[in-house]
Amino acid sequence: MPRLFTGLEVPTDVAFALSLKRGGLHGARWIDTENYHITLRFIGDVDNHTADEVADSLDRLSNSLAFSVRLTHLGVFGGDKPRALYAGIEPNESLARLQAAHERMLQKAGLEPERRKFVPHVTLARLRGTSAFDIAAYIANAGQFMPLNFEVGRFVLFSSKDSVGGGPYVVEQDYPLAA
Repeated sequence: MPRLFTGLEVPTDVAFALSLKRGGLHGARWIDTENYHITLRFIGDVDNHTADEVADSLDRLSNSLAFSVRLTHLGVFGGDKPRALYAGIEPNESLARLQAAHERMLQKAGLEPERRKFVPHVTLARLRGTSAFDIAAYIANAGQFMPLNFEVGRFVLFSSKDSVGGGPYVVEQDYPLAA
């Protein structure tokens, strides 16, 4: 039974620049750079028939237009109990439209609606036992975040192993976007 999600790949040069933020944070389990991505829609564990339906349905979204993404800041999920450090993305109408189209398409394919609000980001580290003070100090000491831009020419269907998270992720199918 595959565990699937859709997302955007992070180019190697951008991943390298993000990797320079690694280190110096107690309780951080840093994500390998080859597993950096922007999740569009978590699908979850599905049977092979549903996986095939999802893959076929997503093909209809490849008429979406290519666009660019801009990473602008560090952030954290979890508030007083931090659970993930991420690089945040500047608000982007094209990205929001693509994600909404994924949500609609996957609901039509019979999947339950996503309950979490879409917050586009690249997870840099999973956190365990990291205090809010530790994360605030880390972000303050990380220095100015120089924005990172990249062009998005496709989205992909990823699979992952049933694990704690953080990869390895495999591209099962890619869907080019219109130029």
